Amino acid sequence: MARAVPAVGRAFDVLELFLAEAELSAPEITAALGLPRTTVHELLGTLVERGYLVAAGESGTRFRLGVRTFQLGSAYAERLDLAREGRLAAEEAALRCGETVHVAVLDGTEVLYVAKVDSAHPVRMVSAVGRRLPAHCTAVGKVLLAALPKRRFAELYAGRRLVALTARSTTARRALRRELDVVAATGIAREHCESNEAVACVAAPVRDSSGAVVAAMSASVPTPRWDDAADRALTGIIREGAAELSRRLGHAG
Repeated sequence: MARAVPAVGRAFDVLELFLAEAELSAPEITAALGLPRTTVHELLGTLVERGYLVAAGESGTRFRLGVRTFQLGSAYAERLDLAREGRLAAEEAALRCGETVHVAVLDGTEVLYVAKVDSAHPVRMVSAVGRRLPAHCTAVGKVLLAALPKRRFAELYAGRRLVALTARSTTARRALRRELDVVAATGIAREHCESNEAVACVAAPVRDSSGAVVAAMSASVPTPRWDDAADRALTGIIREGAAELSRRLGHAG
């Protein structure tokens, strides 16, 4: 790997301070980074000249992000591919947990699987990219439904019967709504044999640059390998995998 250039790194350190603060002064940047005052002034001058920072207010002593950062962010967002980024993040999660990892999006009352990485075990869940399932029967679907405004949820399911894929599938809207409220509060959804009689899943939300939930990531495990220890381990891995995919999509949370 090529040697990092210290001056470039310090310039990025300055810019990244603005992820948490809308405006900063030169003394505040100096204190935050522990750099010499002259170095900070040179960095600020260069970043202002290139349009990455602008002076805030008439005094010119405070700074905020410039239009160039917006242009770069917009160019990045336009080139994002959820399926590609989802596949890369799912590969990392699957390597850690050894189980099948999915990434799915919501389409009406169904989930659509856009990325999948198979388990390393000979006994594993059979599924495919492009497959659809009723959202209320899956962990990824519960994550996505829980993120909807309650009015939107009510509109989607008004007069609609909740189909059962197994004997464990939830078919009562009130029971589903109560479960979704828990999912919204905890950030984790589970399903145990609700879409497949032999599979349990745990899922977490994936967010875009605006913070909106745009997808969900899950790990699917044959029930003989599912226990409390597996639940705890997979919950942590899927939380981190979903957070990594969120970062790939521009989420800074």
